[in-house]
Amino acid sequence: MRGDDQMTGKRDIFGTDGVRGLANAGAMTPDGILRLGMAVGRVFKNGAHRHRVVIGKDTRLSGYMIEPALTAGFAASGMDVFLLGPLPTPAMAMLTRSLRADLGVMISASHNPYHDNGVKFFGPDGFKLSDETELEIERLMKEGPNAGLAAAGDLGRVKRIDDAGARYIEFAKAAFPRRASLDGMRIVIDCANGAGYKVAPTVLWELGAEVKEIGVDPDGFNINRQCGSTSTKQMQDAVLEYRADIGIALDGDADRVIVCDEKGKIVDGDQILALIAKSWKKSDRLKGGGVVSTIMANMGLEKFLKGEGLTLERTQVGDRYVVEEMRAKGMNIGGEPSGHVILSDYATTGDGLVTALQVLAVVAPGGRKISDVCRNFEPFPQLLQNIRFSGGNPLASAGVKAAIKAGEEKLGKSGRLVIRKSGTEPLIRVMGEAEDAGLVKSVVGEICAAVEKAAAP
Repeated sequence: MRGDDQMTGKRDIFGTDGVRGLANAGAMTPDGILRLGMAVGRVFKNGAHRHRVVIGKDTRLSGYMIEPALTAGFAASGMDVFLLGPLPTPAMAMLTRSLRADLGVMISASHNPYHDNGVKFFGPDGFKLSDETELEIERLMKEGPNAGLAAAGDLGRVKRIDDAGARYIEFAKAAFPRRASLDGMRIVIDCANGAGYKVAPTVLWELGAEVKEIGVDPDGFNINRQCGSTSTKQMQDAVLEYRADIGIALDGDADRVIVCDEKGKIVDGDQILALIAKSWKKSDRLKGGGVVSTIMANMGLEKFLKGEGLTLERTQVGDRYVVEEMRAKGMNIGGEPSGHVILSDYATTGDGLVTALQVLAVVAPGGRKISDVCRNFEPFPQLLQNIRFSGGNPLASAGVKAAIKAGEEKLGKSGRLVIRKSGTEPLIRVMGEAEDAGLVKSVVGEICAAVEKAAAP
């Protein structure tokens, strides 16, 4: 099986999650961002009313450059701009609807290092943009810098909103059962020095927990650095040191979550999906008879869901494709192994904090241990390796194609391969999965060696 994060060659700057790249280079320069804002503004102006856009960001240094460039672009197109400051991506999706905005914007590169940044867009319904809308934005960007400018008297106004964080805090708390409490629970929360560093600990504390905060000292450079959902050791160590009941690690924009139990052992997105699906089925809240995930979901999850009488619908990698399938099939749970979980009863995109609260809602009432509740299946051995490349397409190489074909023949029906280009970084991702761990290691190693050879200068 092969997958690809990106639409095949159709879009120039948009990837699977908005626009992303090295800050102050390529599409992420002030000029590029200005033109992007102007083009997006033109697309979302659809009437005589005063149009409004809300903008949030994470804690990267480059946010100070990108925010004013976007603001200028939107104002030039005639849209009023509301600046909300550092907030999680799911907060922006929620506030776009709550504030009756025509457009929501999040400045973030999610789990990437500080030197990258990106721009994510939400329509007035809080959902990410379609491929067709992104293609239209790119078309307008090519028309030139002076196309579609508003008249001098129609320029947009700019205003900062100071209570946006408090709005999201109340929204997140409402996702926890009304009569339940976290009283008596000791929780480690790692905010990745990112967008959730203020709101996430506050929500847990206000729900009654004893909270140990880490990753809450952003300096513009340390977002995701040896912390958060992509680097969980700090969280795991803190759980053991403080004898916590659970560890919760968000990523840079807080739309992902990885959990660890009281023993410091990781609970990934697949296990979280299994737990919530089982719980919601029992309480008759599950819709659509199953869960949506991607081609990266573990076969163990699929086997577990089948045993529960549920289905697993797979999509290509990218949370917006998961959301599209959820909407098409009428399902209310979807997500990825990375911890990007979408619970459509609450949010239109992944929300790491709300997802963690659903886990806590299962364990809190009876004082059950995370280790007893969150491991519902034994994962199939799975190996994922990334190979960086500088140009071209290594997957087009005859040697790589031959290695993939040989690997598929060795795994047969007992396993699977997913070989794809990342939609956010210059990486080839090679994933193998089967019940035989040794076979997986051998097959993935042979394919990676072929990719490295093809990618060599």
